[in-house]
Amino acid sequence: MATVTNTYARAFADVVFSQHLDPDSILREAQLVVALVAESKELRQVWETPSILAEQKRGVLDAIAARAQISRPVRNFMAVLIDHRRVEFLGPIVKHFELELNQRLGFADAEIVSARELSTAERSSLEAELEKLTGKKLRANYSQDLDVLGGVIVRMGSTIYDGSVRGQLERIQEALSS
Repeated sequence: MATVTNTYARAFADVVFSQHLDPDSILREAQLVVALVAESKELRQVWETPSILAEQKRGVLDAIAARAQISRPVRNFMAVLIDHRRVEFLGPIVKHFELELNQRLGFADAEIVSARELSTAERSSLEAELEKLTGKKLRANYSQDLDVLGGVIVRMGSTIYDGSVRGQLERIQEALSS
């Protein structure tokens, strides 16, 4: 599945950049289609049923695109997925598409968890350090978890930077027990 999702995501990103489209609006539209498909069992059944003709499936797509004001590139991308029977992979493809766009635009997503609300100055300082560390522009999402006790935990992709008090205590405990 990873090969399928990566292939379609990269191809769609190639279209966005080669046609100088707005990546953010294209991504929002693609995510809208994902949400529509996720919400409607009937729509999934129509698009995933092999016995329904591709022309009929594209007719449903065209009606949805007109009503939801979906752009031509996103409509065409969906038509390709329908024609190649890849609609079941739509969610993961769009997620990989988002990652591909972020990579090409030089962005990194960070999930930052702290025990308390961070001030604007603390957020700016932390984001500046992370941007220096990664060499990318940062898109940070903040949340709170009292179990952290203090400090922060940063998740960027598969990398976790644990600067929390809880993490430090766990490392001390491991060192003492070994």
